[in-house]
Amino acid sequence: MLTGKQKRYLRSLAHHLKPVFQVGKGGTNENLVRHIEEAIETRELMKISVLNNCLDDPKEIGSELAKSSGCELVQVIGKTIVLYKESKDNKTIELP
Repeated sequence: MLTGKQKRYLRSLAHHLKPVFQVGKGGTNENLVRHIEEAIETRELMKISVLNNCLDDPKEIGSELAKSSGCELVQVIGKTIVLYKESKDNKTIELP
């Protein structure tokens, strides 16, 4: 579980990132979760955007993706989700 200070730090790092994945009208599925798990191992921090044609709530999508992929949900702002997971091999982010 991340503290408020750690979340603030991660939000500042994620500000300049571009979204890596998009969630469309199909919503979340196992394939998307598998790709997120693979990508987050090398990146540690990533943004995911929810497209306008997706009818689900971005906050629900964010918590579902975080839970199913084993990540921490840093932030959901508008239609952008920020996820963090500490990498085992490629650790680059040092949390305060």
